[in-house]
Amino acid sequence: MKATLLISILAVMMLTGCEKKNVNPGTDPQPTTRYDVMTYITTADNTMHFDKVGKNYAEGLNMSPEITLVLDPQTRYQQFDGFGAAITGASAYNLKRMPQEARTKLLKETFSVSEGMGYSYVRVPIGGSDFNAKSNYDYTCCDQVGLENFALTSDEVDYIIPILKEILAINPDLKVMGTPWSCPRWMKIDDPDRKNPYNNWVGGYLNPDYYQDYAMYFVLWIQAFEREGIKIESVTVQNEPLNWGNCISLYMPWQQERDFVKTALGPKFEATGLNTKIIVFDHNYNYDNKEDQNDYPLKIYNDATAAQYIDGAAYHNYGGNATELEQIHKAAPEKNLYFTEASIGTWNNGNDMSVSLLNEMKYTCLANVLRWCKAVIVWNYMLDDNNGPHGGSGACSTCFGAVDVSSKDYTTLYKRSHYYAIGHLSKACKTGSTRIGTKGYQPTNVTVCAAENPDGSYGIVLMNENSDGLNMQIEAGGKYFALTLPGKSITTCVIPK
Repeated sequence: MKATLLISILAVMMLTGCEKKNVNPGTDPQPTTRYDVMTYITTADNTMHFDKVGKNYAEGLNMSPEITLVLDPQTRYQQFDGFGAAITGASAYNLKRMPQEARTKLLKETFSVSEGMGYSYVRVPIGGSDFNAKSNYDYTCCDQVGLENFALTSDEVDYIIPILKEILAINPDLKVMGTPWSCPRWMKIDDPDRKNPYNNWVGGYLNPDYYQDYAMYFVLWIQAFEREGIKIESVTVQNEPLNWGNCISLYMPWQQERDFVKTALGPKFEATGLNTKIIVFDHNYNYDNKEDQNDYPLKIYNDATAAQYIDGAAYHNYGGNATELEQIHKAAPEKNLYFTEASIGTWNNGNDMSVSLLNEMKYTCLANVLRWCKAVIVWNYMLDDNNGPHGGSGACSTCFGAVDVSSKDYTTLYKRSHYYAIGHLSKACKTGSTRIGTKGYQPTNVTVCAAENPDGSYGIVLMNENSDGLNMQIEAGGKYFALTLPGKSITTCVIPK
């Protein structure tokens, strides 16, 4: 009751221009400087969807110190590269089916830093994944033996590259990550010792005899995209290297990933002048319960020659807990951490915002950024209302996109929890921002992530898991504003310099 009364008084004072200030006898109070704080709110009950609300931000209005959350830019953590979703062949195909005007509108709402959410990092398959432009179709960019047969396919040429160009026209600072689901089948063997050919999309090992060729495959793919004006910021060595059973996959235990990076991929990037970052692992927190693969990235880092080529490690959340990131960071603080895939679908109530919104914000977004991840990238940016197009056996047939589109008109959109959760992070934490600390009031069941942006502004994301709304005050640099967090909601504030 006391907190509510204080907030009410504060709100009135903001509107009337009054302020609490120490004034010397015989002097007039100086006028309060006012600023605009932009606040964006999404609620689990579907009544607010990234709704924009203006707030006054003023000096000398600290009426409620007991409910004031203070930004602490002196306490600094990791620098953020960005947040986004995967532009798979399926996502790009669906986007290309949309009318140009509708597609441009959606892409601006998603990727524009000034007019939209400011998504800033996307993940793109190197060759095929389990979500290509055509259903039940697997491929790489070199399916005939010999690197002279390397070529981008229709998925890249007709869909992914044109969509990336449209996004780059909206956000030129977009970062792009490449990830392979499999090497070409002619490079596969059934077992590292026997080395029998393994002509199968599912599983198999990379033949060490083809390490150099496969490293060059990465180089050719990166160069092909860069000729189209698309810079590749980073690559992961293998999507889910401990998953033999994906519809298109390659099994690559840490020993082999270490050797491939050490003897082929790293030296090949160096020799060809590529500065694309190499990121290892790219799989679950629990290492798919394979005991000999625990601490996968740390085991690779233990080899100094391999480690010199590696920027860091990436994780998914289909198994285990994000607390794994804490011990990985503690053991190797010089290496970066990334979160690169999470899905929503029928199995986790991905079509029910009352369940999925806070779950995704809590476990996919905040759990990772508060444990040193430089980026959070979710899975498909867009699928259709038939959960596709998707691959054959082993592919997810019950997944949703961050945005789904009607296959009847390719205009009607269903924006899901991933879309909003990533949007809240992107709007608050720009590329190059640094996560900072907070102190003071910390409400129960409210999780906070704050950042200082390169332009000197601050961004803050607050997730309220309580059913009831909550009044509080934010202080940054001696200036204050009042804030009400709706029950079960996400609130992002962008605080000017």
